Amino acid sequence: MSGDELWLIAGMFAVTFGIRYLLFGLAGRISLSAWLSDSLRFIPPAVLTAITVPAVLLPDGQWQLSAANPYLVAALCSIAAGIVTRNLLATIAIGLAAFFLHRLWF
Repeated sequence: MSGDELWLIAGMFAVTFGIRYLLFGLAGRISLSAWLSDSLRFIPPAVLTAITVPAVLLPDGQWQLSAANPYLVAALCSIAAGIVTRNLLATIAIGLAAFFLHRLWF
């Protein structure tokens, strides 16, 4: 490992640690306004939606809104299981089972 690689790793460590320290270490000392803290609640669902929807609806880079799409079938089964059971482990298991059974049979 060369000296440049070590400096690169040290720089990446410093940047990562600095960002996380600002977010977590100073979080208790900074007070946010009510509207900002209410708005920040929507960030995790928005990010999760932005990641999963393209993977489910565009598995091959093209729209695939049919029963032949195993990602869509598994996502719909997971949504239904989550609503009915309210159990995260059951939701994951049902979604995985639906995905693999769909891939096996179709």
